[in-house]
Amino acid sequence: MSTEVDSFVNWLRDSAGVLHENAAYLTELDSAIGDADHGANMDRGFAAIVEVLDGTEFGSADELLKKAGMTLVSKVGGASGPLYGTFFLRFGTALAGADLTPETIGKALHAGVEGVLARGKPELGDKTMYDAWAPALDAYDTAVAGGADLGTALTAAAEAAAKGRDATIPLVARKGRASYLGERSAGHQDPGATSTTLILESAARTLS
Repeated sequence: MSTEVDSFVNWLRDSAGVLHENAAYLTELDSAIGDADHGANMDRGFAAIVEVLDGTEFGSADELLKKAGMTLVSKVGGASGPLYGTFFLRFGTALAGADLTPETIGKALHAGVEGVLARGKPELGDKTMYDAWAPALDAYDTAVAGGADLGTALTAAAEAAAKGRDATIPLVARKGRASYLGERSAGHQDPGATSTTLILESAARTLS
């Protein structure tokens, strides 16, 4: 396996570990405004990715990431499987044949989030994972434009995602199961924005 593939393997394994550690917390968040299954779903999906990693040699980063995406789509119920699965599928596809630089990783992140937008149709302020992704992309782009290396740009993205996650607390949900609660959805942190932040924090630790 190449060093580039190793880096993404490390990211996926680290994300799986963090999501496992936070599964009960994510489910607690989801129990307030959703189906109370986000933590279990994310844990199951990333555990399935680890099983794939344990049994497969990948020749390229795009092949690895697309397989991770397909695994999430097939193994995870609810909205999170298709959304995160689409993110990794589009992210991997955008990296095919590319040298891994801060710029190409940025294009891949945008491609992944565009997949989330195409599938879920969220807008900023809807109280969804996009409220973490959107500021993360902006912070990443700003960092790279200023000459930052990959680790610095991903750290900026993760920090911005965390602020976006926290900003979901007062919002009234306009998408998904949480929107059924109307005003009662205010005062609760969005679980999807929380898992997005965990995955980006993992990327900052492992891909730099």
